[in-house]
Amino acid sequence: MKRGLMYIAAAACAVGFFWTLHLIFYEAPVQRWDYDLFFNQKIFYYHVPMWFVLFVAVIICGVSSLLYLRRRDGKYDDVATAAADLSVLFGAAGLITGSIWAKVAWGGWWVWDARLTTSLLLWMVMIGYVLVRRYAGPGSERLAAGLAVFGMINIPLIYFSVHIWRTHHPDTSTIPTLDPAMRPAFWGSVLLFFIVFAVLMAARLAQVRATRRVREAREHALDAGVLD
Repeated sequence: MKRGLMYIAAAACAVGFFWTLHLIFYEAPVQRWDYDLFFNQKIFYYHVPMWFVLFVAVIICGVSSLLYLRRRDGKYDDVATAAADLSVLFGAAGLITGSIWAKVAWGGWWVWDARLTTSLLLWMVMIGYVLVRRYAGPGSERLAAGLAVFGMINIPLIYFSVHIWRTHHPDTSTIPTLDPAMRPAFWGSVLLFFIVFAVLMAARLAQVRATRRVREAREHALDAGVLD
């Protein structure tokens, strides 16, 4: 993403946060659902989009890792690395906002619900990816790629867990049936977080690629005897 376009997108994100907050707190009604969340229900409008973005980040990481394992091209590893970093960020935000919801809805910050547990597992897998890429040394690309693929195939389990096991978590298949008054705030937030993800992904990918170029230049210099 070109620098000028990135600045425009970043400005759009800033405006988008003000716009969605207005929709959430002034336009969208308080929905009771199966328990009285009252004002805490408003966290839904950011919590769910964060998980949408997390899933997309993990899928990008997993697919890029598969392409890297097949072609051994560093550009795919760069994309996977950038997406993994953002999956950890959005996963942490999703778990934190979910805990706030759980405290009000279920009386505790955490319950070992099927969807919560599988979501935590996915987040830990992506943390494992990040740690491996930073500290495992030579060959870490292939090991991390395996973790990314494992994380990606965990996504269907997370989504269908509410249908497989008894669960506290609401069924997300009810999203298409949202109250019409809730839809602008919800889908506006989804759009906002995908733009935020695109901006952060572009910025992080540029950093990863620059780091790779510096590392490769240093290795060539060492091979040529320019550096000791």
